[in-house]
Amino acid sequence: MERRHLLAALAAAAAAPWVRAEGAYPAQPIRWVVPYPAGGGTDVLARTVAEAMRTGLGQQIVVDNRPGASTNIGAQIVATARPDGYTVMSADNALLAYNEHLFRKLPFSPERDFTYVGGLSRFPLALVVHPAFEAQTFKDFLAYVRAHPGKVNYASPGNGSPHHLAMELFKHRTRTFLTHIPYRGAAPALQDVMGGQVPCMFLDLAAGLPVIQSGKVRALAIGAARRVAGLPDVPTLAEVGVADAEVYAFQGVLAPAGLPPAVTARLNAEINQALAAPAVAQRMRDFGMEALPGTPEQFHAMARAEARRWGPVIEATGVKLD
Repeated sequence: MERRHLLAALAAAAAAPWVRAEGAYPAQPIRWVVPYPAGGGTDVLARTVAEAMRTGLGQQIVVDNRPGASTNIGAQIVATARPDGYTVMSADNALLAYNEHLFRKLPFSPERDFTYVGGLSRFPLALVVHPAFEAQTFKDFLAYVRAHPGKVNYASPGNGSPHHLAMELFKHRTRTFLTHIPYRGAAPALQDVMGGQVPCMFLDLAAGLPVIQSGKVRALAIGAARRVAGLPDVPTLAEVGVADAEVYAFQGVLAPAGLPPAVTARLNAEINQALAAPAVAQRMRDFGMEALPGTPEQFHAMARAEARRWGPVIEATGVKLD
């Protein structure tokens, strides 16, 4: 046999197991790592989309909550998993845009160690306060925190979360000083703001819209380009005089680097189909989310653009996590 024919035969033999695996994919349940505790917006969105994907895939998707270290714990699990399509994760601003600027060294590269599968959604964050907090309007709040520098605490789901960086951006733009109280997830942070233990936070609408609408917290401004349909009376930060302060949480799905293209395409198609399902679309609208269907390449481009946008902001605020 000629050498080129021999090499071709060996290559075909080596590829055959992957061809069989891709043809049968998925043949077992899929693990979906959520790098936050159960109950927050990231968790709710992952479970909603995973359930909608179950029929098309013909397999269960098991959500595995692995919070901690600004999502780096969950990310490390996925970065080191086999690229076989049976381990994926929710990734948000922390992993996709912030951490490479917040940590001097990461155990993985957001650019090289993951396969970008597809976008899920984005949703704005709102500045909220406990209903009994004496500042009734954004103008009152700004005056109060300026009169009490360092004495007003704010909650967040954790260091490096979109909520944390949103407040740091707010502080930088308004030249104010509030003290950060990090929690392990959005649910406990919001619980303490509702309970009055901490007076304020930036809250994502995925977790917070029903709470705001119920009056358990009061929204003073929203970090969106325009007002949100579910909160028509809440002004944007730009409307109350805080320029260049749009703050969104955005999310998508990652898998380990080296995921076979056919598996990536299958998962991407199922995600896009789930986002278009009427029940999912309605739930996303109810929670103030904007769906982000598209290709893996579009998701990757958006994530890297956000990383470039936030780098100078994080440097200007001086926030570091190691």
